[in-house]
Amino acid sequence: MRDDVKSFNLSGMGCSASMMAVDMAQSLLKVHKDSNAVVLSTEILTTGWYSGNERNKLVLNCLFRMGSAAILLTNRKPARTTAKYRLVRTLRTQRAFDDKAYNSAIRDEDSRGLTGVTLTRDILQTAGEMLRSSITTLGLSTLPSSEKLKFAASILTKKFISKSAEPYVPNFKRAIDHFCLPTSGRPVIKEIAKALKLGEKDVEAAMATLHRFGNQSSSSLWYELAYVEAKERVKRGDRIWQLGMGSGPKAAHVVWECIRPIAGEAQCGPWADCIDSYPMKLGR
Repeated sequence: MRDDVKSFNLSGMGCSASMMAVDMAQSLLKVHKDSNAVVLSTEILTTGWYSGNERNKLVLNCLFRMGSAAILLTNRKPARTTAKYRLVRTLRTQRAFDDKAYNSAIRDEDSRGLTGVTLTRDILQTAGEMLRSSITTLGLSTLPSSEKLKFAASILTKKFISKSAEPYVPNFKRAIDHFCLPTSGRPVIKEIAKALKLGEKDVEAAMATLHRFGNQSSSSLWYELAYVEAKERVKRGDRIWQLGMGSGPKAAHVVWECIRPIAGEAQCGPWADCIDSYPMKLGR
């Protein structure tokens, strides 16, 4: 590349790396006018492969696959007529202060000194707690006023009237049209769907991506976006929410708005040879 091209490497971010890279690219484009930024998101198994026998470290060997995606972002004015999406919102949160959450997915050595990533049973609870703490902040900038009022009323009810009352879960489908969720396994997808009260169609892209390509870490979110594009479901004005959750644990949210019609993606994307096979019965 040219000597004036700036390159930044984000490591240790897990499945949230790509969304954090978009946030970083946004910050750079605010400073550097009339510029382009490329986010290269990839999963490489070589460094993370576990060659031992401990079961809680072998899960990642079975789930992860290699894959990559490249995304071009720009602040150049001509792109207003050619770009697919406009970046609406980014948000980053982490819960490393909680020891239980921190140790739910951690890279360590086994009894033989072999390095691998240990996953504990706490990971589902951690994912739910982290999601609930971050969507409150995200909702303030994306949800309509009626949903904000319902949520605020439920918090006041729990604080002053009934301690046992459950907080109202905002209906994000009133603000978001398509959801790209972490492909960290079916239980995680179902837990997130339960927390957000999403239906089968809302998690279809995540389930199909996990089934067809496995978990490609942060690049999976772009395969999910390619899925809804290939199904020709994205219309002008639609909003897409990409949620990346990685070890740490941390979460990164990105919301896009479609600014032009999108068609013909089924013939040129990663789903070209199989899009007609989905959705399939993945519950068995």
